[in-house]
This record gives sequence, structure tokens and C-alpha cells, in this order.
Amino acid sequence: MNQLTLINTNGKSFRLAIMIKSLLLFVAVLAVCTMALADERPAKANVVLILTDDLGWQDVRCYDVDDPCAYDTPYLDAFAKKGLMFWQGYSPAPSCSPSRCAIISGVHPARAQKTHVVGGHPPVARNVRAPMIDPWYSGRMPEDTYTLARALKDHGYTTGHAGKWHIAIDHSAFPQPGDVGFDFTRSNRGMHRGMSDRLTGFATSDPKDPYRLDENGFPYHQNNQDALDFIDMSKAEPFFLYYCTWLVHAPIVTRNEALLKKYADRMGVELTQKDDRSMRGQKNPFYGAMVESLDYYMGQIFHYLDTTEDPRWPGHMLSENTYVIFTSDNGGVVGYTDNAPLDKGKTSAKEGGTRVPLLIAGPGVPAGEQTDVMVNGLDFYPTILSLTGCDRPVDKTLDGCDLAPLLLGEPSDASLVKHADDSVRDSLMWHFPHSAYESTLISSDGFKLIRNYNQVGESARPPLELFRLYQVGAEGSERVDIEEVNNIAADHPEVVQRMDKALTEQLEEMQASYPHVNPAFKGVKIPHQDQAPSITEVREAKGKVIVSYQNNGSEVPQAHLIYTKNGGEKYEEWFRLIMNKNANGRFAIRIPEGTTDYFVCLIDENQFLVSHPSLEGYRRGQTLFTDFSIKVKQ
Repeated sequence: MNQLTLINTNGKSFRLAIMIKSLLLFVAVLAVCTMALADERPAKANVVLILTDDLGWQDVRCYDVDDPCAYDTPYLDAFAKKGLMFWQGYSPAPSCSPSRCAIISGVHPARAQKTHVVGGHPPVARNVRAPMIDPWYSGRMPEDTYTLARALKDHGYTTGHAGKWHIAIDHSAFPQPGDVGFDFTRSNRGMHRGMSDRLTGFATSDPKDPYRLDENGFPYHQNNQDALDFIDMSKAEPFFLYYCTWLVHAPIVTRNEALLKKYADRMGVELTQKDDRSMRGQKNPFYGAMVESLDYYMGQIFHYLDTTEDPRWPGHMLSENTYVIFTSDNGGVVGYTDNAPLDKGKTSAKEGGTRVPLLIAGPGVPAGEQTDVMVNGLDFYPTILSLTGCDRPVDKTLDGCDLAPLLLGEPSDASLVKHADDSVRDSLMWHFPHSAYESTLISSDGFKLIRNYNQVGESARPPLELFRLYQVGAEGSERVDIEEVNNIAADHPEVVQRMDKALTEQLEEMQASYPHVNPAFKGVKIPHQDQAPSITEVREAKGKVIVSYQNNGSEVPQAHLIYTKNGGEKYEEWFRLIMNKNANGRFAIRIPEGTTDYFVCLIDENQFLVSHPSLEGYRRGQTLFTDFSIKVKQ
């Protein structure tokens, strides 16, 4: 039946025809409006935050300075040309876990008391010949933290995690991604699982091979596929992907035989089973194959975003409305790779341990530009909120700065990087009271001040060191001593004083914890060692712990209760409470409900730490802390 027949039948048919014409007109107008709307970018951009593991500043070829990079990274080099490349991008810490906690929580490691990996145990000297004792530090990020994932989820985002996690005392310990705001999480190591023999067992083209080679000769990598799966499943709505690669962390192995042989030939190195970090410089073919493999898998992510239509923006690709941040959790591991010309590497807060690759691309970010402005992984939280139009959390401390004005404005203008109170950020600070490099550092105006805590024996270092990394002027930054070779503290006492004061103010505001001195140290005599206090009695009364002690010449301003509620369990975790001194000069505190075991620690005015019971016999991996602890009376 056609429209003419409808019109000639009766009045009702006529009215129906008019209605159909009106409906058709409405549909046509709607189609035109939809086409017009399709030209408007969806209000909420997607975000992909890629955090690689142990990738050094000089491991990506586009960052070449001085000696050429030995590794091929064509996909990352191409991605760098699509966005902004930071020459002074830094991780929040020189080791994995504190950086990851800081990025996802937005809180500085010093403030969070999460300054190194593992943690959550009583302070203990590494051995009797260790002059220093790490302070207590948290084993994890608290589960009630208002994470970046929670903030984005509250604004309508689907949130996903793929890969490494490690914000707790173990990869599998509480809290997991689903506990802190992620809708989706997968942690498959994929082709980077350990190999019992790293010279055999390479991937093949057999369809039944779980690591089967693709058309380009690269093994199938489930870790990368998990990230792609999340994007594919979530692309109809705004999404946030936190993709943490297992590459290029140890084990130093590869399932790509052709790539391994390529780097062995290039480096002139004979392949061996031995893995002892003995290859200095970029001379490890296994590591080279790992870096290029990482690059290839990143290329798969970039390709998917570039070639997949955005369901929320017909006619446009996902990459046109997706911000991608690529970086690393800390510097490269010396012995597997080489961060030169930067000094040191992972677990050192010097430049080699904290300066990392940082590439950012997305809507409005200028393509192919580079910047010398100092930025930090702590900046990702406020920046992502700003780029996605999400409100900044009320009553939430964010220690980073919003980089959106820099990314969308003038990338070389450091004055665009501001704190929440609108003051321009003029420094970055790292606090790492651990390992062989116990130190706190601050960088400002091209200078870097290092405060060293170990003043004892052969490992002692100057209390304060000052390096001039750059000469900062109106035309930008000119390289001076990024190698941190020339300590110029004696030549610039006014700079040392100013920066040391700023460092102290930041540490005090964050209530940072400092390393302790070991009173049981068996090496050279330490000043005031014989003045460390003695604990004479620890007793429980009416739910409290009461500590009596003998002052041996040094004041004792503080005491800590180190306690656990799951003593002897697989993921045993210890917490700290500061004790109060009563009118009788004793320290006391109420025992938290559920406590199973505890220690008491006294810290004197010279930072000597005395633990009761003593932990001198503790051996990591051989004994448990609960072998020494005080059991709570039932």
C-alpha cells in the first residue's frame, strides 16, 4: 500500500499519512543532528596508563643521549612523535611498590609511609655488620584509599587493571585491584613467565603452543591480550585502563629465539645460562630481546587504538579521544642494562634510579614536541582527573600537580605546573631511607641536594651533597652534570642551606620516617653507641603495654609498638603505633583489639633503635618475626 492509497481512502488514513510524513521528517532531522553531534568529541575521554617495570631512561631509543641505545624500540619511538616527550620525567620512588602505590593513590611515599617494596614488618638490621636499620614502613596501600580508580568510577568510568599489581606485601596479598576500585583485573604473566632453561623452550609456530609465534615472529603474550580485551569490552563507555607490564623485570629471559640471536650477534656476546648481572652496559642480549618485545606489544596497543572506531564517536578512532601515558615505575637495574650517563639505577634515588621514560599523547596534546619541565608520576592522578573533567576529591591529599595546563598549553613553561593552592611548583622530593643508599633528595632550579643518613664505616657518605644537573635560564635548561659526579656543596653553602631547609619542611609536613642506627653494629665504634637505652621491663596491664627503660646517656623521645593481628599466617603483616610517655617516665599504649604479637622499639635522640625482644638472631627466609615476638596475653 502506498501513500496515495492511504490519502484517498478516508480521513483517518490521511491523518496517518501526515503522521508518517512527520515521523520521516523527524528521523531525517535526527539523522542530521546525529551527524553534527558525531563531529563533537565525547565529553569524557578514555585513559590508558601504561606502567612498565624496571624500564630505564636510556632503554628507549628516542631517549638516546651520548652513547647510542643498543635496543630497537620503533613503536615507542613512533608514539613519541604523536605526543609530548618528557626529558625530566621521574618516578615517585626508585623501587616498584612505593611508585605504584603513589601513582594509584596520589600520595607521596613519605606521607604514606610506603617507601620501599614489601614492608609491613618490624625494623631489623640486615645483619650485624649493617650500621643502619630501615624504619618501619607500611606493607601496602590501605584498602580504604580513595584511589584514582575509585575517583574515575564515581564519575562514570569503567576501570580496568591488567598485569602486575604489587601494592601489598606480596603480589597476591590483600588488597587486590578489585578491593580498591577496579571493575576488571587480570594478572597473567604471559610469555614472560620464568624458564627453567633460558637457552631452550622457545616459542614456535605450532597452533597448540601457548606462546605461538605470530606473523611477525613474536610470541603470544597473554598479559598484553588482557589489556586489549579490556579495551575491547569497555569501549562503548568511557574507560580507564591501568596496564602494568611484567616486562622488563627479572627473570631475564625471552621466548623469542630469533630476537635473542639478533641481540647476541649485535652485542658480540655468547649466550649462557648465567644470570649474575655481570654484563656492564647495554650488553645483555636477553634484556635487549625483552625491551624490543615490550616495544612490540606496546605497538599492538597503539595500533588497536588507532584502527578501532570509537562507538561513542562514529567515524572516529579510539585514539582520537584517548589519553595514553607511557612510563616506568623506576630506573633500570644496573647489570642488566645501563642508565648512563645517569648514575646508579633501581633502589638508588640518584638520577639513574628515578628518571624514567615518559610519553603522553591524546586530544589537545601537541604532537612531536619535547619538554625539559620536571614532572613526577604523582602528577598522574590530578592530571587525569583534569583531562577527563572529573572533580578533584574533597578532603583528599594529592601530592602531585595537574599537568593539563602544560599538556594543553605551552609544554616548555614550567610555571604552568601548580599546586592545588595555585602556587608554582619549584621542587621535587624523594625519600628513600633504605637499601645501601639511605637518603632523601630534592631537585630545584637545576640543583639537586642529597641528604645521606649513613655516616658510619666504609659505606659512609657526606651528610649533604649538591650537584648542578642543569643551568636553568630563559632559553631552557642546559646540561651541566646529570651524571652527579661533582659535589659542589662547599662552593654553594647558601644553596645547600636553602634546599636543606626546604627538604626538612617537606619531610616534617609529611611526618616522614627516618632510618635508625644499629646499636649492635660490630664494625667501627659509632659515636654515642654506648649511650643507647636499655629496656628493663615490658608488661601488660588492663589491655595496655607498659615499657620501663634505663637511660644510658641519651634522651629517649619516642617509642613504637610494632604489632600484628595475623601472626604466623602466610601474609603476616605488622603495623606501628607511637606510644605515649606517662608521668612516671614510662611509655604506654593500649593494645589494638585483635593483636596476636608485638615488639616494642625505643628510638633515642641519636636515632639508635633498640628493639624488645631483640631481633639479632633474625634471618630472612630462615626465621619468622613471631619466633621472637611477645605473644599477647589472653
